[in-house]
Amino acid sequence: MSNVPEGLRYTKDHEWAKIEGKRARIGITDFAQDQLTDVVYVELPPAGKTVKQGEPIGTVESVKAVSEIFSPISGKVVDVNKALVDKPELVNKDPYGEGWMVVLEPAEPVQPGALMDAAGYRKHIGD
Repeated sequence: MSNVPEGLRYTKDHEWAKIEGKRARIGITDFAQDQLTDVVYVELPPAGKTVKQGEPIGTVESVKAVSEIFSPISGKVVDVNKALVDKPELVNKDPYGEGWMVVLEPAEPVQPGALMDAAGYRKHIGD
């Protein structure tokens, strides 16, 4: 059974967003990192880049596959988790904590209905 914390919003592509005031912290879910297995490389967008909801914002490379990370919301990248350059395994160890990927400043207020809540995501992954 995957770890699906309450209070986050989720996409069908297995990204999560944590709303923090006027910003949103983004990462991939425990389910996604478990499917990927050992993450060996993470490529993230530069700070300042504008991204659109549903568009790729980076990639996660594991021993099994390379997967794109899709932005759960539209906005501007204001922070990038530089720790993942040297320690990509943080994505496996702590996907909702130290393994976060980017912080976005949303282009508009995040609409609650646009992303799944924890219960919706659990149903989506069959947990």
